[in-house]
Amino acid sequence: MRILVSTAVALLMSTLAAFAADPVGSYTVKGTNPGNNGAYSGRVTVTKTGETYSVVWIVGRTKYVGTGIGDKNFIAVSYKSDEGTGLALYGADGGNWAGVWTYSGGRQVGSEIWSRE
Repeated sequence: MRILVSTAVALLMSTLAAFAADPVGSYTVKGTNPGNNGAYSGRVTVTKTGETYSVVWIVGRTKYVGTGIGDKNFIAVSYKSDEGTGLALYGADGGNWAGVWTYSGGRQVGSEIWSRE
């Protein structure tokens, strides 16, 4: 029995470590536009691409494509869409991520939360 419990604890810890290892995964996203100018929701997918991450958001009919750098604690992402470019910064929040973002040349920030699916 003790071996079974130890094995279960080890498996749980390795699963939690995998969630904390990096931002790779699929998420639902909820956010607010800069200046609290409306809320939005969608999906975001993060894929490891060598030393960087590919980050793709789908919000309504708009696709945002970004390149990120970071680790288990943070990810900074430069992104683009048909409307322009921007910058985002997220911090790990358990298995989820929370952060702020702005458009290129922006003077205000929006907020965003990625909830792991």
